[in-house]
Amino acid sequence: MTPATSVASAALAKPLPQTAGFFEVSFTPDKSRVRHMRTITTAFLRKWDVGGPLAEDIVLAVSELVTNAIQHGSGEVGLRVRYAAGELRIEVSDGNPQPAELRSTDDDDESGRGMFLVAFFSKDWGVSEDGTTTWVAFRAPTGRA
Repeated sequence: MTPATSVASAALAKPLPQTAGFFEVSFTPDKSRVRHMRTITTAFLRKWDVGGPLAEDIVLAVSELVTNAIQHGSGEVGLRVRYAAGELRIEVSDGNPQPAELRSTDDDDESGRGMFLVAFFSKDWGVSEDGTTTWVAFRAPTGRA
């Protein structure tokens, strides 16, 4: 078991409502962690019976937010995912008070479209008051969590 999955498993021990699912992982910023966070998120989505295109959109959002945190953050990165009451919420913290934002890109640009994708596929997104956490929310079917 990797340190990230052991932290995620330990987070499940916290008492939560019967209709909720939750995991939290902290890690040092490294490009290889993006793949790990996608894998962990996919495993929890399966456990919560969230699949198909919705799961793909959620994993894409995790990938984009974690990538941004690794590229632009300072210090450890935190990923929190909570599934309750028909909503799945992702929060990524990176210690950088400069908030994520939608920005204009040219057709030739190789990057810079991630937050547009997140905004398009999600129900809502935003940034904490201190700018260090970017969150995104998806409508998710209520079912087993």
